[in-house]
Amino acid sequence: MTTETLASYSLVAIYSAMAVYLFAFIAFTLDLARRSAETPAAAAAIQAVRVGQLAGAGSVTTLERPLVAEPPTPGRSSSRFERVAYALTILGWLLHVGGTVLRGVAAHRVPWANMFEFSLTASAIIVGVFVFVQVWQNLKFLGAYITGFSLIVLGFGTVGFYVNVVPLPPALQSYWLVIHVFVATLGTAFFAIGAGLSIAQLIQVRREADKFSGLKFLDTFPNAEKLENLAYRVIVVGFVFWTFTLMAGAIWAEHAWGRYWGWDTKEVWTFIIWTIFAGYIHARATRGWRGSRSSWLAIVGFSAVMFNFTIVNLFFKGLHAYSGL
Repeated sequence: MTTETLASYSLVAIYSAMAVYLFAFIAFTLDLARRSAETPAAAAAIQAVRVGQLAGAGSVTTLERPLVAEPPTPGRSSSRFERVAYALTILGWLLHVGGTVLRGVAAHRVPWANMFEFSLTASAIIVGVFVFVQVWQNLKFLGAYITGFSLIVLGFGTVGFYVNVVPLPPALQSYWLVIHVFVATLGTAFFAIGAGLSIAQLIQVRREADKFSGLKFLDTFPNAEKLENLAYRVIVVGFVFWTFTLMAGAIWAEHAWGRYWGWDTKEVWTFIIWTIFAGYIHARATRGWRGSRSSWLAIVGFSAVMFNFTIVNLFFKGLHAYSGL
């Protein structure tokens, strides 16, 4: 097959993945709506059982002391919407990976040499990490966030960043392109999931403090403390990858340009991101930064990652200006 044919097949697979992700996003959203509808009924059932138990024991009556309903246990069972949404996410991810691989085959290299290709690969790895992390922890409640985020990245990538297959610039013709960028993308994926958990934690804190009564589906999420701990563990993994990214980038810069560090815009922002997450880990471990402060810092860190990918690539010139546009 010709390069143009493979590239067109790649786009078909990517557009198909976007359509499947859209249906997965809708199904995850419907699952959240179902959780909101069922939470009051489940709480009322728990209250009825407790009232019956206490009345049977003769310790108290409902007239003497009203009971506060307890929320259902998070993760106790999955709904049909959640199962369908997760299956669609896996199907969309397989199409997504297939389209990304076809782009690489068409280019005869790894598919992350410009912003369009990086948007394909990065979003595919984010969804892939989300899928495989379920082996460790059930995080399907982040499904709407992950599929929605991937849809936005793919939408901007295909509409705003698309470029035809072109040869690599001389500076990118190195095995470090495979190592450095792939590890950076892995770090980005874990930071994205950590940011999602931090957003959920911030909202959960307000709900637990009775600041608002909406979003009843949060009763089926882990509590704020567990969400914060999950975010911390995920971000630590991402930080390890990002540390390697910073080191590998310096080594590659020495091979390509004869210096390890040159204060190029991309280098500076990579270091800024590393500093933010290093501060997040240090402050949480030694300064007792827990709750909202640590969550906001995690979100700021991921916002810096997105700024580095978009604004820095598009509007700042430098040796790392490989947007392809």
